[in-house]
Amino acid sequence: MATRRPVLPLLLLLALAAAFTGAARAQVGGSRGPLLGGWSQIKDVSDPHIQELGGWAVRQHVSLASDGLRFRRVTSGEQQVVSGMNYRLVIVASGPGGKRASYVAVVYEQSWTNTRQLTSFKPAPAAN
Repeated sequence: MATRRPVLPLLLLLALAAAFTGAARAQVGGSRGPLLGGWSQIKDVSDPHIQELGGWAVRQHVSLASDGLRFRRVTSGEQQVVSGMNYRLVIVASGPGGKRASYVAVVYEQSWTNTRQLTSFKPAPAAN
């Protein structure tokens, strides 16, 4: 005669394991901070380093485009941890006639090798 094993304890154990696994996944992608490689908001864009990066980005752009833009300030931005740091900055700059406009600059910086590159510099999308 074959012995029959209780199914209920096994089902409870499986349900508990599934619930624990789901909670663990929520912790990894949840509110514990930015994911490695993900973009996160720069909390203090008035930080002198962030403002200096914005001015540097405009100077680099002008050296290539010769459009006479002048840096005014960084108004917002995001950062991304890579092998160094990517910064996506919203910059206000003015043209030769004094008209101000917003631009989005992406700057890559690796502080331990003193590397800095302007990855892109474009007019900011119009706000709706």
